[in-house]
Amino acid sequence: MPVKHIVLALVAALPLAAAADKLDCSIKAKKTLGEREMAAMAKVNEPAARKAAVDSVRTPGVSIVKGELEVEDGCLIYSYDIAVPGKSGAQEVFVDAGNGKVIKSKHESAAKEAAEKAGDKAKAIGEKAKEKVTGK
Repeated sequence: MPVKHIVLALVAALPLAAAADKLDCSIKAKKTLGEREMAAMAKVNEPAARKAAVDSVRTPGVSIVKGELEVEDGCLIYSYDIAVPGKSGAQEVFVDAGNGKVIKSKHESAAKEAAEKAGDKAKAIGEKAKEKVTGK
């Protein structure tokens, strides 16, 4: 199966996976918010969110590979990918940007991380194409 078809299948499956994993958060937000708008809405600062994420893993020697403030499943969150010594892939941790509580934590294999990255890239391309067609 060509890579293009695999990526399209993954993108099509993302809404189904997200629907099964609804988040319970304190700040609801729209995905269309810009970075400044998200930062203004966040009640918890990034260093506090980072500490909550690292502390939640409870393993010595962990390190944050990637982190960002984003809207996920209608919630304003800090999302972190944390490398755990002796494990491949990453521990994905979501911290509520309103109260600093960890609202989701799960380990993702290296393959799942790669698929998610490809899905994000395909989604971004789709959004840019939609922008060109609709002007929005």
